[in-house]
Amino acid sequence: MDAVSDFDPARYLSDDLLERIRGRAAAVDAGNVFPDDDLAELRAAGYLAILVPRDLGGAGLSLAEASVLQQRLAGAAPATALAINMHLVWTGVAKVLADRGDDALRFVQEGAAAGEVFAFGISEAGNDLVLFGSDTAATPQPDGGYAFTGTKIFTSLAPVWDQLGLHGLDTTSEDAPRLVFGFVPRTDAVRTRDDWDTLGMRGTQSRTTELHDALAPANRVVRRLAPGPNPDPLVFGIFSVFELLLASVYTGIARRALDVAVETAHARTSKKTGRTYSQDPDIRWRIAEMALAYDGMLPQLEVIARAIDERADHGALWFAKLSGLKHRAVTSAKRVVDEAMLVAGGSSYFTRSELSRLYRDVLAGQFHPSDPESAHSTVAAAWLGPVDPA
Repeated sequence: MDAVSDFDPARYLSDDLLERIRGRAAAVDAGNVFPDDDLAELRAAGYLAILVPRDLGGAGLSLAEASVLQQRLAGAAPATALAINMHLVWTGVAKVLADRGDDALRFVQEGAAAGEVFAFGISEAGNDLVLFGSDTAATPQPDGGYAFTGTKIFTSLAPVWDQLGLHGLDTTSEDAPRLVFGFVPRTDAVRTRDDWDTLGMRGTQSRTTELHDALAPANRVVRRLAPGPNPDPLVFGIFSVFELLLASVYTGIARRALDVAVETAHARTSKKTGRTYSQDPDIRWRIAEMALAYDGMLPQLEVIARAIDERADHGALWFAKLSGLKHRAVTSAKRVVDEAMLVAGGSSYFTRSELSRLYRDVLAGQFHPSDPESAHSTVAAAWLGPVDPA
């Protein structure tokens, strides 16, 4: 994971810290609890502000560098990495906007530098429009703020966030409808259901969030946009950083599965031949397949991350490239973990096995936007044009 030159990941995620996080991951998963100790150590290490500029108290890292770090964190504890991802999405969006001369999310950067946790509240049950529509009502207030009422799902960091970035639909203003993006603090108007009991990624505690006239003050309302696809930099920032950092987490899982498979192949001995499984031609083929898939994941991450950092202009192809990046990373990671399970044999099927946990965790990737159907639709439209109306 040394794709970014002159950058030492251990400076921000030391080996000792990662081993402590890895050592807690199994208990977090088994207990279905939030990794509070991981968050405390990451906050103390300044990790919440890795994408915040130095002059605002952060590390001033690039998205390419953050991608490497998230791969590294995911190799220790995928659920912790995925939870932190959602905070980093907002600091990453703030960076994307600031790099393009827009300081609308400066308060996110300042808050992250002070240790605040920002959560991502976009997903809604049955809303396949995602960023381009919302079933949450956004009601304008006399002071320019908005009251949000609705239900958000998969709200990672649910027990610990300080500010929730979200969107809703304003249907009452003169220029309605308008999608409203803003941030609400944790108050009694926000209720978190204790309903996160899942197959994997249990430590994210991505619970359902109910909004009951949750107020975003005027200085925390960052956009009012027409519904539907929109070239606004905020939409691009959310989509690009979300897809990039998701792909990074699942790439990190793939690397850990590969490492565990290699260790297991060297440790297991065949009764039939008396040699380690690392000498078995079938096992060697599987390990090679895993390595071939993993090696292909790294350059695509770096190229896309650098393109965002350097403000490359891919025009209408941007969303296809980003959807494709996330889709390839997730499907490749799942194949790698599948192969690792077969290399390790029956012992990997026990819940005490790290590979068993990685196997369950990697499955979550297919449910994040862009899902396989959306990714293929986006790429097809980019290359073939829109579907003709019936």
